[in-house]
Amino acid sequence: MDKRIVKYTLQMENGPVIMGFGSIGGRKEGEGPLGKYFDQCYEDTTLGESSWEKSESRLQTEAVEVALHKAKCSASEINYIFAGDLLNQCISSTFGLLDFRIPFLGQYGACSTMAQTLLVASILVESGAARRALAVTSSHFCSAERQFRLPLEYGGQRAPTAQWTATAAGCALVGLCGPVVIRRGLAGTIQDLVVKDAANMGAAMAPTAAESIFQCLEDTGTCPQDYDGIYTGDLGAVGSELLYQCLGDNGIDLRPVHQDCGLLLYDRERQDVHAGASGCGCSASVLCGHLLRRMERGELRRILFCATGALMSPTSSQQGLAIPGECHVLELVSQQ
Repeated sequence: MDKRIVKYTLQMENGPVIMGFGSIGGRKEGEGPLGKYFDQCYEDTTLGESSWEKSESRLQTEAVEVALHKAKCSASEINYIFAGDLLNQCISSTFGLLDFRIPFLGQYGACSTMAQTLLVASILVESGAARRALAVTSSHFCSAERQFRLPLEYGGQRAPTAQWTATAAGCALVGLCGPVVIRRGLAGTIQDLVVKDAANMGAAMAPTAAESIFQCLEDTGTCPQDYDGIYTGDLGAVGSELLYQCLGDNGIDLRPVHQDCGLLLYDRERQDVHAGASGCGCSASVLCGHLLRRMERGELRRILFCATGALMSPTSSQQGLAIPGECHVLELVSQQ
């Protein structure tokens, strides 16, 4: 059984592992620095579907199929699937996973959903309540723009602090035999520092990332240099700098080992994404494409994956409410 270390962190004693993983992206993601790590990238971001929302559902479908194929498992062997996305009532997950006929538990953690679903799946496998569980999430630039910002046809200007929602999905299959162990996990608390600018979500998420990382390091008695890398979800350029300031106030220098998925996915100079990438699919595809491949090869031995989320909706923003943030942390260890 998992056991709690000090305040927030769970120690996984039975060693749930990642058996298989898959990542799917669009054209912009394929043209970025991590393009070669995706299992598939589509030139046409409609993926042959009749709406952006259906396109996003297809991203999840294909990410799950890839993860199952790599693990040599069928859908009938999976006990649970934990999934979520950014759209109303998580419809990308609902329709994208419908045909698998796997017991489904929908999740919402905004852009932290990959870490949230992976943590919940790990706890169920660790406890014996499941032998195999899937964790999957996605985002799509066009569906997110339609819901959260402005119609694409409007051609609204983007602020320098704005980030580009990734058209991507990532899926990880958690079980008891595989190359990467999920050693520890931490579910973060909601932090609200009254940031209201929806075009600067890195600033909204940085404090909660600092809080969760600090708590994890304190609970486990580790320091940043104990890890090959500490990867945040989608703080972008602005949020990453704020993260360094927040942790620096507590005597922690994260710069030597920190990288942000939102700064890895695209080439900011060449691809014009302003402050970096965002969206559930950002950290999901970087984890399930780039990071897990490197861990599978033994290039990364021990990392912290710290996906961040801005817990807002169009309604809350229109009513002038602040943007709370959350950050969940997973310690992953390579067995290679």
